[in-house]
Amino acid sequence: MATYRLTLELPEPVFQKLVRIAELSNQSLESLAIQSITSNLPPSVEHAPLHLQGELLSMQNLPVEELVKITRMQVSPTAQERHLTLLDKNANDSITAAELEEIRDLRIDADRLMLSKASAWSLLRWRGYPIQPLEYLPVE
Repeated sequence: MATYRLTLELPEPVFQKLVRIAELSNQSLESLAIQSITSNLPPSVEHAPLHLQGELLSMQNLPVEELVKITRMQVSPTAQERHLTLLDKNANDSITAAELEEIRDLRIDADRLMLSKASAWSLLRWRGYPIQPLEYLPVE
């Protein structure tokens, strides 16, 4: 793997903190800096479906308030009910080809929403937004 040299100017308190942590953890300053940078990069979208990568990347520029709105989005009750109805029909082998396509579309929409929500949470966490334990998150 290629390596590159990067020269950074750090404020004295940040540098001293790195030095102390490196000493206490018995790591080199370089390896600690690499670890710190790597763990603090924004969430990657490279494993997301190609057609969603642009949308997910653009979320990195959204303000916190917009990201919080995304985390609270839900599949509409109508879409949920329709999906369950179609899944029942599919289980009973009484579904049409058009309904199978509708199930696929509903699943894709739900998957897209879940991926957007997960990305929003990840971005919020990356920005230092306090993430509450699951049991304390609002249910809407």
